[in-house]
Amino acid sequence: MKRTGFVIAALGFLFFAQTAWADWTPAKRLTWTTADTHSPALAVDSGDGLHVVWHDNTAGNNEVYYRRSTNGGTSWGSVKRLTWNSGNSQGVSIAVDAGDAIHVVWYDATPGRFQVYYRKSPDTGITWGATRQLADTTGVSYTPAIAADPDGTLHIVWSDNTPGNKEIYHMRSLNGGATWSAAKRLTWTSGESAYSAMDATNGVHVVWGDDTPGNHEIYYRRTTDGGITWGAVKRLTWTSDPAFYPAVAVDSGSAIHVTWSESPGALSEILYKRSTNGGVTWNAVKRLTWTSGYSRGPAVAVDANDDVHIVWDDDTPGNKEVYYRQSPAGGTTWGAVKRLTWTAGDSSSAAMAVDSSHTIHIVWHDDTPGNFEIYYKRGT
Repeated sequence: MKRTGFVIAALGFLFFAQTAWADWTPAKRLTWTTADTHSPALAVDSGDGLHVVWHDNTAGNNEVYYRRSTNGGTSWGSVKRLTWNSGNSQGVSIAVDAGDAIHVVWYDATPGRFQVYYRKSPDTGITWGATRQLADTTGVSYTPAIAADPDGTLHIVWSDNTPGNKEIYHMRSLNGGATWSAAKRLTWTSGESAYSAMDATNGVHVVWGDDTPGNHEIYYRRTTDGGITWGAVKRLTWTSDPAFYPAVAVDSGSAIHVTWSESPGALSEILYKRSTNGGVTWNAVKRLTWTSGYSRGPAVAVDANDDVHIVWDDDTPGNKEVYYRQSPAGGTTWGAVKRLTWTAGDSSSAAMAVDSSHTIHIVWHDDTPGNFEIYYKRGT
């Protein structure tokens, strides 16, 4: 069932009535392994093909794997292994460019310390080019994120502790991954800047966490010229509670939507903030969850109608389950929280993407079978 809605204005008030993803498909299991599969990432191509990557330690160390669906998640092709390394390959991120080439980055310990690696498929996942090491530093490089802007430029951000503490770096490719610029440092702090996320719609927008103030806070920086120059760093949170794991998405009107986990007291909840003028100013923080457990690890996406969608995991039921919430008003108001999984194990680390028909697709890992496996479902 596609999303429908109407707006009613009366007596100076604005009401929104809607049917918003009332139904979801049953969960579909994508992996069957003898070890643990972790931390999936998801991207959609222009033909609404789905592309999923994750890491798995069946081989004795973590390696990167890939699977795709060419019919919107109804059926899936075979699993492809993308790395064969002596060290752990993990923290994988995926992007699809305007020509439907698939780009994957991760960090790998094979050189003796974690560094950033890259691999490309020029034909929507059928064949894959050679693996390339992108970062070569004297420190350790962590958690890269990749995005492709509308002009086809590829952007990568990650954290690296070469300066003595973790800082955020950026690198770009103007030719589809054939060559890459030198790394550009985006932060200079006395604390740890890490867990960066990025969106390359209407400029490149980067968010991350940093503990320089004495506890973790969320920060933002953008470039409007493809990464040549960068605006000032903006602090988005001022809280006595740690704020972690930000995610960012940008809509067609250049509104920026940021969500993160924050710990008010002993628990953690999902918070949200937006800018409607390209990051110049920001609206007040909105709290999206009130639970008796831990709500963590949000992912955010925006559809072609500029509706905002967020998924996360919460352990209020006694184990981690995946939850969803939508704003049909660009982040101004929010619908009810929907629980998407009911399992005996832990369902967590959800990733999300939206296709051209506004269908929401999510993947996550779950250990109900006795080890972590990758699962998928979509809104109907």
